[in-house]
Amino acid sequence: MYLIGEALVGDGPELAHVDLVVGEKGGPVGQAFVNGLTQLSKGHTPLLAVVRPNLMTKPATLVIPKVTLKRGEQVREMFGPVQAAVAKAVADALEEGVFGDHDVEDLVILASVYLDPNAADYNRIYRFNYGATKLALVRALDRFPPAETLLHEKDRAAHAVMGFKVQRLWDPPYLQVALDLVDMNRIRHVLAELPDSDHLIIEAGTPTVKQFGLSVISEIRKVRPNAFVIADLKTLDTGNLEARMAADATADAVVVSGLAPRETIEKALAEAKKTGIYSIIDMLNVSDPVAVLGGLAVKPDIVELHRAIDCEQDGTCHVWGNIDAMREAAGGRLLVATAGGIRVENVREALAAGSQVIVVGRAITASKDVHHAAEEFLEQLGQPEIDQFRVRTDF
Repeated sequence: MYLIGEALVGDGPELAHVDLVVGEKGGPVGQAFVNGLTQLSKGHTPLLAVVRPNLMTKPATLVIPKVTLKRGEQVREMFGPVQAAVAKAVADALEEGVFGDHDVEDLVILASVYLDPNAADYNRIYRFNYGATKLALVRALDRFPPAETLLHEKDRAAHAVMGFKVQRLWDPPYLQVALDLVDMNRIRHVLAELPDSDHLIIEAGTPTVKQFGLSVISEIRKVRPNAFVIADLKTLDTGNLEARMAADATADAVVVSGLAPRETIEKALAEAKKTGIYSIIDMLNVSDPVAVLGGLAVKPDIVELHRAIDCEQDGTCHVWGNIDAMREAAGGRLLVATAGGIRVENVREALAAGSQVIVVGRAITASKDVHHAAEEFLEQLGQPEIDQFRVRTDF
C-alpha cells in the first residue's frame, strides 16, 4: 500500500494544510517513516502523533513540520494542538472504520503539516488540523480524486491561499467587454463600474495595448484582480514571442490574427498552451475561417468572428459564417466569440447561432451608465452572476 491524501481546512493564520502518505511498514513509506524519525533537521523535527503523552495513535503517525519552527511558541503549538489534532483524527478514523480491512499494526502515516508563524489561537489550530488530517486520510484511503473529478473540477477551482482566482472559461456563455480606450482614467472608471460576474471577460483591446503596452494588464488587475483578461495583440508575426509576452504580463488569453502565416499562428497557439493561457484566433477580414482552422496542426481555444468597427455601418465585412463547421474543423473543442456591432436586442440571436462569447465594446464602455449597460447584456445570457455553490462549498 502506498496512498496519498491532501486537505486544506480553515482560514486566517490558523489555516491547516496537511499532506499525508499511508503505507506499509515493510515498504518505502515505512522506510521513510524510520528515516524521518531518526534523521532530524533544525527547525523541522518530526514528532510522533500522540493523543496525550504516553498514548500514541494507531496507525503510528509521524507529524512533519513544513515550516521552520524558530520560536518557542511555534514549538509549543506544534507539540500541542497540532500533534493532538493529528493523533485524534487518526484515532477517530480508526474507530469509524476508515481503514477498512487493512491491518493498522502494519501501517504507518507520514503527515506533513503547515503551521503559519502567525498562528495563535490554539482552539482553531486544533480544530482546523483535525479536520484537515481526517479529510486527507479519508481521501487517501478513497484514492481521491478520481480522474473524472479532477478533469471536471480543474477549471472550476480556486486556490485558497493564492489570494486571487485564475478564471477559466468552463461555463459559457460569456460577455466580453472590449476596452478599446486610450484614456487611462476612462479605463479605470469602466473597470470600477463593471458588475461582478462569473460570466464577464475583460479584453485589453488593440488600441489600448498600443497606447499603454502590455503593462496595461497590470493596471486592469489593480481594479479587477480576479478577472479573465485577454490581450488582443492580433499577432501577425513572431507568434511564440508575443504569446509568451502576453503570458508574462499575466494575461489569461492572447489573440493572434487569422491573417497571419500558418506557422505564426501555430507557434502562437503552441506557446499559449505551454504557458497555460487561452489562444484566440481573430478572423477579422478572413474570408474562409473554416479553411484556416482545418489547416492548423495546433488548434485554438477560441475563434472570434469579427466585424471591424470601420465597416459596421455598411455591413461589407465578414461577420459570422458556419459556426458548426468551424467547431468540426477545430476538433470539436472550440469556443466561438462574435464581435462587431452587437447590441442588447441581438444577443439572443448570436447565442442561437452558436456564439458562446458575446464581445461588446462601445455599447458598454461609452455608456453613461456602464454598470447598467453591462447588466443588460449579462441578463440576456441567462446565467447567474455569481456561482454561490463554488463560493460556499468545496465539492
